[in-house]
Amino acid sequence: MKKQLIYILGALLLLLTACSEGDVSDTPGKVKVNEKAPNIKIVDENASGEPGKVDSDDEVDKAVAEPLYVLNPATYAVEPIGDANAEVVLLTIDDAPDKRALDMAKTLKNLGAPAIFFVNGHFIDTEEEKIVLKEIHDLGFMIGNHTKTHANLKQISEEQQSEEILTVSDTVEEVTGERPVFFRAPFGVNTDFSKALAKEDGMLLMNWSFGYDWERRYMDADALADIMINTEFLRNGANLLMHDREWTANALEKIVIGLREKGYDFVDPATIKVTE
Repeated sequence: MKKQLIYILGALLLLLTACSEGDVSDTPGKVKVNEKAPNIKIVDENASGEPGKVDSDDEVDKAVAEPLYVLNPATYAVEPIGDANAEVVLLTIDDAPDKRALDMAKTLKNLGAPAIFFVNGHFIDTEEEKIVLKEIHDLGFMIGNHTKTHANLKQISEEQQSEEILTVSDTVEEVTGERPVFFRAPFGVNTDFSKALAKEDGMLLMNWSFGYDWERRYMDADALADIMINTEFLRNGANLLMHDREWTANALEKIVIGLREKGYDFVDPATIKVTE
């Protein structure tokens, strides 16, 4: 009888020890980690809203891919979806990569400011230029289509328009592995044909809210930075047009810093809704 009592007391002692080491916290959906079992994963109920449930990678990717902004087709400004930050602007660089686009991309990268680089086909027709394009893309910037020769689309045939647009998308895809999802026509001039072709090729039409660096009086870094920051047209969602130019490259850091000081953040183009 005494021996049986010893066995029972021993079993109870082992059971109590096990319970104390595997203690469960009072917070729903969370498990207190046992130091002897470091591979136990803590699951936070806030991850999915359901205690103890782990979101799959597919669900996380889908959440990240959800668009945060739409482009207003009347003004070409970006507008927030839901609770996305409204105090933003979109940076775009046209006529790349001519001479300063890579420098501009590095400046923006250092400043943590995303942008779209709209490329012309005649600037990506050599191996050296394709290497530059790949570098800009690899820095994390989206590449847009700005036609092959910067032609006025209203002044050429539909066949020529197709050549102007599709060859650029083909080259960008060949170099970067990604086809452009934004199209900006030279001079902001589209035709019914170019609109339909861009849509068919999966691109969103884009113009701009304001830009100044092609005007002679703003071909100076200080003058350009001042007008880009203080123009009367600056407002939430503004679509800022700049070009691959020396004075623009020299003004770029001042522009980004000045806009931030005014309270603006910069839209990541990847968060703009492209398709219906």
